[in-house]
Amino acid sequence: MWYGYLADLVVFVHVLYVGYVLVGQLAIIVAAPFRWEWGRNPWFRFSHLLAIAIVAYEALNDIRCPITVWEEQLRTLGGQDMNAGQSFMGRLFHDILFIPDLPEIFFNTLHVAMFVLVVQGLVMYPPRLWRRRPPATGTLASPAPSSGRSTHQAPIPAIVA
Repeated sequence: MWYGYLADLVVFVHVLYVGYVLVGQLAIIVAAPFRWEWGRNPWFRFSHLLAIAIVAYEALNDIRCPITVWEEQLRTLGGQDMNAGQSFMGRLFHDILFIPDLPEIFFNTLHVAMFVLVVQGLVMYPPRLWRRRPPATGTLASPAPSSGRSTHQAPIPAIVA
């Protein structure tokens, strides 16, 4: 019984992983034209790239997704069939991920195409590589280029009669 719940948890984590890749890319596409700084966060951008790079590597090398393998193993240990005997939520999450009647080459092509899209986003809207710091308060600003005249004018003394 617990193995079935663990398998449901694993398939839920799988849905979150796929959602991170898809929604993350959508967020980057939306952030780019507005030049929103959160869209250039290097932690977000490089973890996003790593997430899809792992999937594309598996697709190119014909490696089964380890998360799917773990789910299948847990279902087997729980005495559940992959298509029947799951809880409602487990079946729902599984059906979100796995569309029946589509060849595996379709998904492999989709994974590699998504990787190419993420790399294109990195090139066209690169992440910032260092954090911009606002100028410290109370410090002198850098001097303006000299044009022969002083930009600082002394106060005019008052004429007392």
